[in-house]
Amino acid sequence: MYEQNEITIEEGSSNVYADLGCVHAGEMQRKSQLAGEIGRAIKGRRLTQEDADALLGIDQSKVSCITRGRFRGISEAKLLELVARLGHDVRIVIGPVRRRPGKIELKFV
Repeated sequence: MYEQNEITIEEGSSNVYADLGCVHAGEMQRKSQLAGEIGRAIKGRRLTQEDADALLGIDQSKVSCITRGRFRGISEAKLLELVARLGHDVRIVIGPVRRRPGKIELKFV
């Protein structure tokens, strides 16, 4: 006989890292988005990892790590630089001062 376990489904936020309780959830989400875009750009341009490392100026093992979602130890600034080297324009806009803490978000067009 099977014992049925009740499964509880909880709707998460738009940031899985925050849902998991990560301290730097916003940064992790942005880095994840950038790493995903790097992987898509490499695939879209049909670059081998060797071609990508030459274009990006980083070794093949780092390219592999980034495209597999292992970007710990790589700064957001470096990921933005890599996105730009792959042909994306990167624009940083500083908005007006508000009475609440500001936010950092990425917008892909």
